[in-house]
Amino acid sequence: MNDPTDNQIPQPAPSATEECPEETLYMASQWRLMWLKFKDHRLAHVSLYVVIIMYLIGAFCEIVAPNAPNRRNAKGKYVPPQRIRLLDQGRPRLPFVYALERHKDPETLALTYTLDYERPIGLRLFAKGDPYRLWGVIPMQRHLIGASNGGRIYLMGGDKLGRCVFSRIIYGSRISLSIGLIGVVLSLGIGIALGGISGYYGGIVDTLIQRIIEVLRSFPTIPLWLALSAAMPATWGQLRVYFCMTLILAFIGWTGVARVVRGKILALREEDYAMAARVAGVREFNIIIRHLVPGFTSHLIVTMTIAIPRMILAETSLSFLRLGLRPPTISWGVLLQDAQNVNAIALYPWLMYPVVFVIIAVLMFNFLGDGLRDAADPYRN
Repeated sequence: MNDPTDNQIPQPAPSATEECPEETLYMASQWRLMWLKFKDHRLAHVSLYVVIIMYLIGAFCEIVAPNAPNRRNAKGKYVPPQRIRLLDQGRPRLPFVYALERHKDPETLALTYTLDYERPIGLRLFAKGDPYRLWGVIPMQRHLIGASNGGRIYLMGGDKLGRCVFSRIIYGSRISLSIGLIGVVLSLGIGIALGGISGYYGGIVDTLIQRIIEVLRSFPTIPLWLALSAAMPATWGQLRVYFCMTLILAFIGWTGVARVVRGKILALREEDYAMAARVAGVREFNIIIRHLVPGFTSHLIVTMTIAIPRMILAETSLSFLRLGLRPPTISWGVLLQDAQNVNAIALYPWLMYPVVFVIIAVLMFNFLGDGLRDAADPYRN
């Protein structure tokens, strides 16, 4: 006889909230409920770990990058990417890449590269390579991945000066990701302060702040960027330009946050706990920061995760148009300046690899924002 269990329909796996006992959910805090709801959003959960990995790569870019980002190689001009392989002419071996032979056409003087199947270059973890200073302080020479013979590898090809594109992308992640995060934190602080004052006091203060927001939002974005970027002297150093770019992005991005905060403050300032704090003589600034703002912290987190990719795209666009960061500063937008020529893209398509990293970063933040938006209201099914 057939086993009756063979005809049973498989049931879907329980969600994170269903796995918890009902008593535990009743006693769970708001943040605990948000985390359980967030775990049910699998795509957002994965995106969180990807975002963390990207920021770790940016923080330790000196170790992750196989080569020094500004080291030139006259014999590596526009060298194509070297693919990591596990089979050496049909024989399995540890990861390696084939060396490249450089040829120059005697008639057109065009450079071409061919694989040298007799010279496999082994790869190893924490190999010795170009010396560097971690965070500009600690002298080191070990890289996460490198050639076993101490030579150079081009996992994503080389640029017009023979510099490693992959290493420059890794270094560029520190600038592009951090400028988005710092810019959002600054715009969040300005938005909370001005939006809170506008919503709490109302009257002429509210009218004045809202008119300022409307004026700023009425400016076309690109001309406003042009005007602010043109105000930066060309003689400024890399660090000063970086912080100025961060301030520009924060100056443009705070208006949306301020309006969200104002709407929330208008709804919460008449609540009983806010009235009780006012009667108890608590300072108005403390009422806004300690009593009203925590009531919509989850919404601010969602706003922050959605605003970061906009900041990253803004920096990339400005640098690509040569209006933001400039060489020798390395960011994803600066790297894409080499891809402005259509002929360069047609002949050397690996110069477009920074676009892939920009797309991944923006998608991960958007997926993360979607998950946090759902988790911000854990009681909604």
